[in-house]
Amino acid sequence: MRMLPIPDPTAVHVWFDDFDNFEADQWINTTTEAGAGSATEAVGNLDGGILVITNDAADNDAVFLQYSGDDATGAVESFKFIAGKQLWFKARLKIDEVLQSDFVLGLQITDTTPLAVSDGVYFMKDDGDANLDCYVTKNGTSTTATAASTLTADTYAVLGFYYNGVDAIEFFKDSTVIARLAVTNLPDDEEMTISFGIQNGEAVAKVLSVDYILVCKDR
Repeated sequence: MRMLPIPDPTAVHVWFDDFDNFEADQWINTTTEAGAGSATEAVGNLDGGILVITNDAADNDAVFLQYSGDDATGAVESFKFIAGKQLWFKARLKIDEVLQSDFVLGLQITDTTPLAVSDGVYFMKDDGDANLDCYVTKNGTSTTATAASTLTADTYAVLGFYYNGVDAIEFFKDSTVIARLAVTNLPDDEEMTISFGIQNGEAVAKVLSVDYILVCKDR
């Protein structure tokens, strides 16, 4: 992945969570529980600080989180794609079962349907396959790279994207470029928030484990 800058810290805006703790009121939580009502989000007793999200067990049960600062009544949308300003996004995570699940990760506007994104730059994996798709979406119109890579069940992957501030967004998996998308549909007219989550593709609870998320942008 493109090297992160190491400048004067006031020259960049940085958001980072290593998930050594999880404060629920810092996230807008869109949860669907048609099963027994047993979805959970908690830091596991695991090295490195891991947020473990476990869905309830009905088909299409889901947990989606969007950053809200210290007030879960409204998201903190504090990152905007601006010409001339580089932006980096990076996360390490795994899904316990990758075929029968939907997954999304990236920067999006705040809404209650994170799998139906109207504005954002993000990764998505659809139910029924292990393919990793890349999206740049503005006002419901997307530039995409479908099946740019694949995810492996219960195996950590480092996913990220880099906006060069000019004409492209590069998407990475484990430091390898998997897609380079034009900025034709770059959502540059509004701020975004950190957004991620998982949905069951069958009546079996799925688990998403997130090690860390980093966003860094030139001021």
